[in-house]
Amino acid sequence: MIVNLSSTNSLVGEWLSEIRSAEIQTDRMRFRRNMERVGEIAAYEISKTLEYEEKEIQTPLGIANCRVLKQQPVLATILRAGLALHQGLLHYFDKADHAFISAYRKHKHDGTFDINLEYVSSPSIDGQVVILSDPMLATGASLVKTIEHLQSLGKPKHIHLVVAIACTVGIEYVQRHADNNLSIWAGDIDDELTAKGYIVPGLGDAGDLAFGNKLQQ
Repeated sequence: MIVNLSSTNSLVGEWLSEIRSAEIQTDRMRFRRNMERVGEIAAYEISKTLEYEEKEIQTPLGIANCRVLKQQPVLATILRAGLALHQGLLHYFDKADHAFISAYRKHKHDGTFDINLEYVSSPSIDGQVVILSDPMLATGASLVKTIEHLQSLGKPKHIHLVVAIACTVGIEYVQRHADNNLSIWAGDIDDELTAKGYIVPGLGDAGDLAFGNKLQQ
């Protein structure tokens, strides 16, 4: 399943316009907060697909029958760019366990790149719903490698992939290499990907915009 959160009119479009704006996105606090907002909306929409159970709750005046989550999801994100989006998901799934993955592009002199995955901290995900966040789904290579590694740690019940901007090329790559037990939730979807693997019009480097320019090595 692929869900474009901008396919209908909502505040997501307003927030994404600011995330994309070359003028507004330079305000780091605003950029991070808008990323959080996209994560919050995605969390709410994903919550509709999860399993619930009836629970009796004692109020000051009697008993209320409430629907509560049967099982908390595991929130996973790719460091460092995914942290703001992850925080938005955490605002809604505030009892969830967390997984953190360091996956990044290691560029070569010829313009190509490899995906390096150096650090993983994860709870058990066997039989769990996993919500994996990363601001950009460009080529899809880093996300597929991350998903494969997570699946080597256990077999999740379902994986929800949450991104601010996705590219059609990356979506197709993930669909080819991931199993059917995966849903993609995108703030918006762009069609163009450059030869160097950047989404156009996209938004730029989400990690740098949120947390400052990294040292080039």
